Formats: sequence, structure tokens, C-alpha cells
Amino acid sequence: MNKEKIDKDMIRALAELLDETRLTEIEIEHQGLRVRVARQPGAAAPVMHYAPGAAAPAQTAQPAASENLAAHPGVVTSPMVGTAYLSPEPGATPFIAVGDAVETGQTLFIIEAMKTMNPIAAPRSGKVVRILVTDGHPVEFGEPLAIIE
Repeated sequence: MNKEKIDKDMIRALAELLDETRLTEIEIEHQGLRVRVARQPGAAAPVMHYAPGAAAPAQTAQPAASENLAAHPGVVTSPMVGTAYLSPEPGATPFIAVGDAVETGQTLFIIEAMKTMNPIAAPRSGKVVRILVTDGHPVEFGEPLAIIE
């Protein structure tokens, strides 16, 4: 990318828009210039390489259509749009399983967004009672991923 094309005021305006709208990322393209501004809650996450496509064992519990899982007090939601992975690499043991005890900050999932692997940490300690996503499937911002009680 040509540094002369970068408009720092536009980047600042996008960052302010993230704060105003509480989005975690925004991307625009204008006249051949693509700019992505993202904010990750908490500490910077390490970049991990993952080869999607290989099957990893999945222990999931699918939600009933009538349940409003987003209102559950123990719900862990996706902080971004991307692809959810249940293990650190294909064929590896999943980070969590139903019935596991987890500690605050423990990695629960990885969400791949823009070719970057983002660990999703447990916001609280407790017991995993439901896993609501399937390995290698897309997730939306705010989508329930798991229930920890």
C-alpha cells in the first residue's frame, strides 16, 4: 500500500466511529484503498496459524429454536464476525467440553477473522454447560458461543 494514500484523519474518524457504535471492527474501501480498523477487548492476542478444513472432534449442544440464549446470564458471545474453531489445530483436543470447569481468562475458542486467529477467553470461572457452535462454522458478532454457569 502506498503510504501517500493513507488518510490519517479518515482512520481517526473510523476509530471514533468504533467507539460511538461499540463495534469491534470496521472496514471500508474507497478508490482502490482498503482500510480496516479493529479494536480487540483486553490484551493483544497472539497470532496462531491454523489450517482450516481438517476435522476436529466436536462436542456441541445445539440450542432449541425457542430459547433466547443471548439473555442467559452465563452466555459467552462472539466479539467479532469470523469462523469458530474448537481446538488449537486440526485433530487436537478441543479447548473445552461440556462439563469442564474453566477459569477466567482460559481460552474457550479461536475465531478466525481476516486470517488472524483470535483466542476467545472465558469472561468468568464456572462449568461449561453448553457449547453452541460447531467447529469450522461461521459466527456473527454477538452470537452465543457457550454457556458457563
